[in-house]
Amino acid sequence: MRQFRIPSFLQDVFGEKQSVPSVLTILLFGGILTAALYYRFPEMVSDLPMWRSVLALLLIFDVFAGVIANFTASTSNFYAARKKNRIVFLAIHVHIVLIALLLHTNIVYSLGVWAYTIIGAFIVNALIGKRVQLFVAGLLVSVGFGVMPMLPGITPYMLIVGLLFLMKVLFSFSVDHYGKYRT
Repeated sequence: MRQFRIPSFLQDVFGEKQSVPSVLTILLFGGILTAALYYRFPEMVSDLPMWRSVLALLLIFDVFAGVIANFTASTSNFYAARKKNRIVFLAIHVHIVLIALLLHTNIVYSLGVWAYTIIGAFIVNALIGKRVQLFVAGLLVSVGFGVMPMLPGITPYMLIVGLLFLMKVLFSFSVDHYGKYRT
């Protein structure tokens, strides 16, 4: 499939080269799922100032689109070649906490999901090049997917955002999907 060069300011999102269908898929997935979440749960932003609503929805879009972007070879290979960028990417991913603060939802749950995700992502990231990486990532994601829905009183929209945040950071990003196993 024909690829085009991504402008340098967008390479942290899309990598160096992407195909038009991949970029469209990433943007459509993020946009449609964000719109569907807003349509299904308008109460999540109904009592908020416009700026908070817009910022929360943009962060949600980033989580949703990022899940798919991180699965592409271009984005995965971009970060595989830049160890420092991988660490920075993990360190700045506080989206789930910011979304909870903006939407006035349970901050304790979002902090727990964030901590679990980031700790798990660092563990998985440390296993790059090892055959066990994919197994450990799958195990950690499965534990998160199994426990998160059991959190008492979690709002359905934060559950969806939390599950996809976990998938984006711990599995989609942290696993080297296109590298070669060394040991």
